[in-house]
Amino acid sequence: MNPFPVERITPLNQAPIHPEAAFVLYWMIAFRRAQWNFSLQRAVDWACELGKPLMILEAVSCDYPWASERLHSFILEGMQDNGCDFESAPALYFPFVEESRGQGKGLVRELAAMACIVITDDCPSFFLPQMVRSVGKNLPTRMEAIDSNGLLPMAIADRVFQTAYSFRRYLQQQLPRFLDQFPKENPLSGVCLPGLREIPKEIAMKWPMADTLITALPDLLRSLPIDHTVKPVAARGGSRAARKRVADFLHTSLHRYHIDRNHPDENATSKLSPYLHFGHISVHEIFSELRRVERWSLEKLSAGASGKREGWWGMSPGGEAFLDQLVTWRELGFNICSKRDDYDRFDSLPGWAIETLCAHESDSRRYLYAPEDFESAKTHDPLWNAAQRQLLSEGRIHNYLRMLWGKKILEWTSSPRAALEIMVELNNKYALDGRDPNSYTGIFWVLGRYDRPFGPQRAIFGTIRYMSSRSAVKKIRLTGYMRSFARA
Repeated sequence: MNPFPVERITPLNQAPIHPEAAFVLYWMIAFRRAQWNFSLQRAVDWACELGKPLMILEAVSCDYPWASERLHSFILEGMQDNGCDFESAPALYFPFVEESRGQGKGLVRELAAMACIVITDDCPSFFLPQMVRSVGKNLPTRMEAIDSNGLLPMAIADRVFQTAYSFRRYLQQQLPRFLDQFPKENPLSGVCLPGLREIPKEIAMKWPMADTLITALPDLLRSLPIDHTVKPVAARGGSRAARKRVADFLHTSLHRYHIDRNHPDENATSKLSPYLHFGHISVHEIFSELRRVERWSLEKLSAGASGKREGWWGMSPGGEAFLDQLVTWRELGFNICSKRDDYDRFDSLPGWAIETLCAHESDSRRYLYAPEDFESAKTHDPLWNAAQRQLLSEGRIHNYLRMLWGKKILEWTSSPRAALEIMVELNNKYALDGRDPNSYTGIFWVLGRYDRPFGPQRAIFGTIRYMSSRSAVKKIRLTGYMRSFARA
């Protein structure tokens, strides 16, 4: 068996491996791609070791929370790309789309009963951890979850970090030994495995392969029992669109990212978070492309671990700023999601934040809005309304304005717990990158996570950091943004 980073393997049961079984099963649930994928690599290694065919199951249910045309479309476009990528590979790709609620129940267990071993993805948020634990504990076949989330394996950290600074310093201490442990660019390249020409007939009769369904995407979306009010957006899902987005960003915006990323008019952000969230591209691939553009090597790393945002990587200012978002802030979210089951609940906030928010819960509010007012962008604030309209129409809010968006929801609701519920509902319903550890980082930062107290005390906020639309209008360039989103 090829060497594999043990820090990325989590056994989900103690069941045996069955060498006599028909195939190795990779249940693809989070890293929905054919490249730079530790989970796929692990499945290929087991197939080679056992001399068995490899089956790759990628399924999408229709009853997950916030299931909609928008989210389904992005996932299914990724499945179209995967169908092309796996077409000539020495593996059988089995795309399955649930057409009625509950249709997919039992599929993984039936396939696992025919498998030597089951490999799946280790993603720490949304319903995925509970789902894989539930399946794994009841299987008579060995099941492993593989971490292909970030540059640092989630299991390495032994605690939840309270600030970006402390986590950044920890990364600077730990990352160098993992920067030469990347997944293979194409785990199936040059691999010779026994053929598996079709899925078993007893499976196909109950759970038919969705390859032809996926090609007729608009018709398929209309037929599914999902939310049809949240429509697809212009951004296309899939690995091909993700790779193009990386190339466009690195060649047109990276050099000015550190200067312009907070200005909506400058269009300098990477817009990669949806592709990372759905696993259509990996951090490892993005980092590899960045190091090529920067002509970077490990020798350029700073020897110290100061925790500073600039200078440690030895890259350009734009490269350093981008990596602080891609690695520090993104993987900070994975840190808490992998260590705490209550990461998405109010009580997971730092004690000081809970104390100050609760102390000011009964403060008078000048404006109070119902959830439907927020959802339909009907507040008194043109900038907030513009940010919400961008979310409704594009499935995203500009990074800087998403912070302001959350702060105003806190200010205009009856309690911080109610504000949290509204932020989570709107973000997870409309944002392509909702439901992600990084999204929860942004939402909970509004309420004090990863931040510090700010004085003097303010009404409603207490010592939580305050932001205002008036200040934002003065600080950031918004003319074109407001022209695009200020009116319904």
